[in-house]
Formats: sequence, C-alpha cells, structure tokens
Amino acid sequence: MIIDLPSTTTSQVNKKLVELRESGGAVALGRVLTLVIVTGDGTEVEKAIQAANDASREHPARVIVVARGLKQAAPRLDAQIRVGGDAGASEVIVLRLYGALADEGAGSVVPLLLPDAPVVAWWPSDAPESPAKDPIGALSHRRITDAAAEADPIGALQDRVRSYTDGDTDLAWTRLTSWRAVLAAALDLPPHEPVTAATVSGAADSPSTDLLAAWLASYLDIPVRRLEHPRGPGIVSAVLERPSGNVEIVRPDGKVGSLTQPGQPDRRVALQRREVRDCLTEDLRRLDPDEIYEATLHGLSKITKGDEAEQETDEEGEES
Repeated sequence: MIIDLPSTTTSQVNKKLVELRESGGAVALGRVLTLVIVTGDGTEVEKAIQAANDASREHPARVIVVARGLKQAAPRLDAQIRVGGDAGASEVIVLRLYGALADEGAGSVVPLLLPDAPVVAWWPSDAPESPAKDPIGALSHRRITDAAAEADPIGALQDRVRSYTDGDTDLAWTRLTSWRAVLAAALDLPPHEPVTAATVSGAADSPSTDLLAAWLASYLDIPVRRLEHPRGPGIVSAVLERPSGNVEIVRPDGKVGSLTQPGQPDRRVALQRREVRDCLTEDLRRLDPDEIYEATLHGLSKITKGDEAEQETDEEGEES
C-alpha cells in the first residue's frame, strides 16, 4: 500500500503512521533500527528503496528516504508512506524536499526516528566528504557510503581516509568479503609459508581493488603492487608470492574465479560481483566500529601503483 501526502509536514506524516498502526496496516514494534537513505530526487530513489526492502527481510526497519529535489523550487515537503508488500519487512517513508528544505534533511528526519532504536545513514551516491560531520550522519550510529558509485571513485576513497570516524563503512569494502574469505582459506592450507609480496590487479577506477591491496599490505605487512587491468570490471586477480610458489586467484569475467596454489588442484570459486542489497544486508549486521576497515584505509598509503604493461616489462627484465 502506498499513501501520498503532497505538500505536507512531518507532524502530518507521523499522524498518518499512527493511524496506519491503529488500523492494523503497519506494526512498528518489530523494527530493529531506522535506516535513513540520503539521495537525489531521481531514478536512484527506487533502486535504493528496493535494496533496503530486500535487506529488511533480515533487518526489519523503518526506512526514511530523504530525496533532495531542486533548491530553486518553492519550499515544499512531499511525503509518501509505503507499507505491506510495497515495503518488504519495513515501513518506508519517502520525503521529497524542495527549495530551502532540500538542505534541512536532518530536521525532517528527527521527528520520524524510532525511539530507542539505532540509526543507520546510507548515501547510495554523492556522499559528503565527511559523513560523520553531516547533519544526518551526526544522528547516526553507523554511516554507509559507496565510493564505487561516486563520479571519482578513487578520490572518494581518499576522502574516506581523511574523514574516517568510528561507525563509518563503505560498500566498496563490503564487496571484498568473498575475496578475503577465499584468500584467507587458501593460506590456511599447507605449505604454511610466509607471504613475501603480493600483486592485485583490477580496473583503474575500482576502489575495491585498492582496498584489497591495502588489506594485504596492512595485515601481512608485505609490499603490495596495485596494477591497473584493462579487462575489469572490478578486481581481476590477486597473487600472493611464497617461496614454494604463488597463490593466485584470477576472475576475468566478474563471476567465477580460478584458484591456483602449489600442491593443490586448481579450483573454481564463486566470486560473483555482489549486489548492493547483499552488501547493505551485511553492513546492517553490525553497529560497532570496524577496526579492520579502519586499518585497511590507513594501509592505502602502503601500496605501490602501476599498470599491467609495467608489470610485464619488469618481469621481462628479471628474466633477461
């Protein structure tokens, strides 16, 4: 069920929510958090709502969408309430703010927050340089951004380094969960030798490739090269160098990778590029600071960047 409230106020929205609860159309008692989605008033609104609805099946929530419209328009708040089949396991409140109200998202959100429930803010794109200092970010226990959805993904990743505050995370980091799990499992198998160096290849604008390289550099304390690969998308390969032979994962198609390591048969591993809904669901499982993500951000300064052509030239020089 979708209820439109044009040219309204937050008090009228709250009143309508109470009416819906009393009539049995929506129940808020089972909500475990408030998810605030901050976005522009475009096509990405529906994509973000769908991802939140899917995630709500594991994390029932009140979803508040702050869709900022034209600042040149007359000040106006248009609201929409979605419950039932149109809201997954949540109740969705869409606030479309125009004119001077477009910059007052926090003031519109506060009256609609669930009492005594944690608040998570998510910017599907165009996140502020410092999410924790943003008015909505300051209200939140957890702040989720997505560097890959920015106009300059690598530049956005550097913003995350400079502005990191406990509670920050990024979907570019969450997309690495499968890669990290496969690499960790491979190192658990014999021979149990130290890794001496690593090389990670991926698209030039892939923040996840940078983060995987930084994670290896930070936690293995080894030199890591981050190479640009023309194939893409995202991460293409990761090679860990050990005395008896390399551990190598190659994923040329963005779907299935091949794992090669000494003394073990080659294996195919599922490394499908993760959907936003899956990453969001994972991030909503924890509200505490992510120390590993923080250390990985600091590890970005430890990696060496290059491209595939430079790598091939270096290898030819070594052979000669």
